Amino acid sequence: MRLLLPVALFYALAVSGCAGKRAADQPAQAQPRAGAPATAAAATATNQTLIVTPESALVGKVELVNTIGRFVTLRFPLGRMPLLEQRLNLYRRSLKVGEVKVTGPQREDKIVADVVAGEAEVGDEARSP
Repeated sequence: MRLLLPVALFYALAVSGCAGKRAADQPAQAQPRAGAPATAAAATATNQTLIVTPESALVGKVELVNTIGRFVTLRFPLGRMPLLEQRLNLYRRSLKVGEVKVTGPQREDKIVADVVAGEAEVGDEARSP
C-alpha cells in the first residue's frame, strides 16, 4: 500500500504534464538569442512559396567533327533546334573549349555548324550563351 500511493501520484503528475495544451498561434520553435547570426532554418521558417522554372537553355551534343573543314555536326532534342547564324559555346567536362556558329543544313535532329574559335571533339556539349 505504501508503494502504490507514490506510484499513483507519479503517474498522475506525468499524465497531467503531458496533457497540457499548447497555444495554436505560437509555434514550438527555439528563438535565436540576441546578436546571433541568422540561420537558414530561420529563413525557411517564413511562409515562402517555392517557384520552379524549367530551364530554357538550348543544349546539344557534337556528333561528328571535321578538323580539316573546321565544322561539326550537332544533335539537338526534337523541337529544340538553334537558329541559323546562332552562336553556341562548346563545353567539355564543364569547361568552355570552343565556339561554333550554326550554318546549316539541317536534317531531322542534326544541324551543321562552323567552328569559330577553340576546338571540338565528339561528345562535347553545345550550349547557348
